Amino acid sequence: MADDDSKLSTTALAKKLDIPVQQLFATLRDYGWIRRSGDAWTLLPKGEFEGGSYQNSRRYGRYIVWPQTLDHHPLLAAIESNQRITAASMRRYYPRLHARQINRALAEIGLQHHSILGWELTELGKSLGGKQEESESSGAYYVTWPHEIIDHAVIHRELTRQSDQIPTAEPADAGAEPDLFASPAESVSCVGVDGHQLDTPLQMRVCNWLYLAQLAHAFKRALPTEELITADFYIPAGNVYIDCWDSDISAGEISQRLRKRELYRELGLHSLEVNAADAERLDEVLGRGLLALGIRC
Repeated sequence: MADDDSKLSTTALAKKLDIPVQQLFATLRDYGWIRRSGDAWTLLPKGEFEGGSYQNSRRYGRYIVWPQTLDHHPLLAAIESNQRITAASMRRYYPRLHARQINRALAEIGLQHHSILGWELTELGKSLGGKQEESESSGAYYVTWPHEIIDHAVIHRELTRQSDQIPTAEPADAGAEPDLFASPAESVSCVGVDGHQLDTPLQMRVCNWLYLAQLAHAFKRALPTEELITADFYIPAGNVYIDCWDSDISAGEISQRLRKRELYRELGLHSLEVNAADAERLDEVLGRGLLALGIRC
């Protein structure tokens, strides 16, 4: 609640509407009422027209507040908070993740597991409202979740981390807004979900992808040569070496990597390369690349 009792913070408005906080932020963004500007939310003309304004907090600075009566607005009153969502529909809140990555992340937390039948619900997942479903067309198993799952602290933290965003703590000030759509900061630590300390964000994304695909892998593994040359990653199952090519590598590093490419060819080693432009399509680049080398994931 804002200091002015006639106004509601976006968080308080979500509680009044009885919908997840992230769902309301995404809805207001989709309606064109607000937008992300740097590390803060900014009102757009449509939002101002609907009564949005700014409130100041000594501790958290400026944030957006809304009229108490906004919960009766037809667009907001029509939001369905009781609908169930899948990993695919969670992409609205984590657009940098694909449905497969979200499913794998939920499995890593222990909410579901993958079998020959598809994604099967665990007891922990059931305790959070998960429901086992079966596709009418293919018969494959999948899980649906209550919409409120996106506000669960652990799930939001893990999915945020894996989409290379910085998780933010829930503010103690009830009037301050949680930073749900913050952009990655330059100082973000490149630590993989599995604990590997990586050198670049691209390496971190590849490491997380391999871990969530349940592929054992080594980081900075030496090639079988007398000259000490290392690959960024090595997958023992299939003997596959993987290297990440960032967009800002030095001329010297380019020369070393080209030399490494020649060694792979001379020694007949299986290798894959991931370029900076591939960061948003790792399922395609790594999934298909590894499948071509006999590794299913």
